[in-house]
Amino acid sequence: MAALMIQGCGSDVGKSVLVAGLCRLFANRGLTVRPFKPQNMSNNAAVTADGGEIGRAQALQAMACRTPPTVDMNPVLLKPQSDVGAQLVIRGEMAGTWKARAYQERKAALLDVVLESYRRLEAQSDLVIVEGAGSPAETNLRAGDIANMGFARAANVPVVLVGDIDRGHVIAALVGAHAVLDPEDRAMVAGFLINKFRGDPSLFADGRAEIVRRTGWPDLGMAPWLAAAARLPAEDAVVLERGGGTARRRVKIIAPMFSRIANFDDFDPLKAEPEVEFGFVPPGSPLPGDADLVILPGTKATIADLAFLRAQGWDIDLAAHVRRGGRVLGVCGGFQMLGRTIADPEGVEGAPGSVEGLGLLEMSTVLTGEKTLRPTAGRLVRGGAFAGYEIHVGRSQGPAFSRPLLIREDGAGEGAISADGRIAGAYVHGLFDRGEARAAILAELGAASVGGEQTDRVDRALDEIAEVLDKHFDLDRIVAIAGLEGRS
Repeated sequence: MAALMIQGCGSDVGKSVLVAGLCRLFANRGLTVRPFKPQNMSNNAAVTADGGEIGRAQALQAMACRTPPTVDMNPVLLKPQSDVGAQLVIRGEMAGTWKARAYQERKAALLDVVLESYRRLEAQSDLVIVEGAGSPAETNLRAGDIANMGFARAANVPVVLVGDIDRGHVIAALVGAHAVLDPEDRAMVAGFLINKFRGDPSLFADGRAEIVRRTGWPDLGMAPWLAAAARLPAEDAVVLERGGGTARRRVKIIAPMFSRIANFDDFDPLKAEPEVEFGFVPPGSPLPGDADLVILPGTKATIADLAFLRAQGWDIDLAAHVRRGGRVLGVCGGFQMLGRTIADPEGVEGAPGSVEGLGLLEMSTVLTGEKTLRPTAGRLVRGGAFAGYEIHVGRSQGPAFSRPLLIREDGAGEGAISADGRIAGAYVHGLFDRGEARAAILAELGAASVGGEQTDRVDRALDEIAEVLDKHFDLDRIVAIAGLEGRS
């Protein structure tokens, strides 16, 4: 069966976008394509139709293939909860919290799980496009590897290595990878790609030739800066560190950047609204006093990020915002923070205990070991259809729930609104994706929405990226490397 693995010279070199673009490119040629990432590390997760959990990037890549996401597309997911530990998700189900060193020592045991998922995808498709993690040149992590060359060799999948020219030193990155890889791993690399080039491509012709001369790897092409990638959901919070909201518009919406922020692509649709200025507030900066709406986003560690919020002084800023008549919306972990207390009797997030919440909604939350994972849809109580998903631990209850924010399709209420209507929250991610719901929320702030569905915007962006890659990559050679000749 045909397969291709895209590895990179580092994190954030554009592997996820290139895999998504290639998935759409080959799907547009009529092939049955499936994405696969053996091991992912991200707090941006998606829920599959059968109630499993995978990385958001693989859900996007499934969309690029025009197929529903499944847990086999990302069988091992690590969700960082601290600098030294992460929640482990295996085939969509939570499997405990692991310290980094313990995981490194035991991850090899997960190779059989990874290969089993891969073989299932392989059996149902013409082509599987695999995404690596980080870089294979991190040779200190090679022992027991299941994410890069360890998987590639076990599954006998050819590798294409990607270098990011936008960050510089791309010649050194690719040539350096060639130098440090052991001979067997090096032999898996069937060619290289350059990503994120700006300007006249002829100016780097000599550089590409130098890489070929020093590595012997074929040059498979160079992608220009893909402007359409900005319309895709980002997987890594590193994109948030690049800053910047838009210029002042009719309505200003901000969200503090928690240390363990999760599913921050919830707010991508707001960036496309002409009357909305949206931005994340980085650590070290106060919450702006002129915001119309403050959104407390999702987080992988609610109690820890509530402490982080207070350490930044954002609780004081938020209290002042509320006194001025400002509105607050909590999403998932941010919703839990709005209550009176958060208890963790089982030590789900760390040491067992209980903390005071922000006290803006009459409710309390108890974190439990059981995780809720489900797609959900319905309407806002104040009007507008929504479709999203829930992915959280914990149960919340209290008088605030007598005033729900949402009504699910089964008629049950979801979320809560304060008596004065200015504080609200829910466990549902994706509240802004549907045009109706987004328009209703913005109307309460005094802004008009341009409407449109977020999925349509993303779908168009995928087609644009596929068209660009078709022009700039040596597709004949890539087809041959993947073993697709005669079927593309």
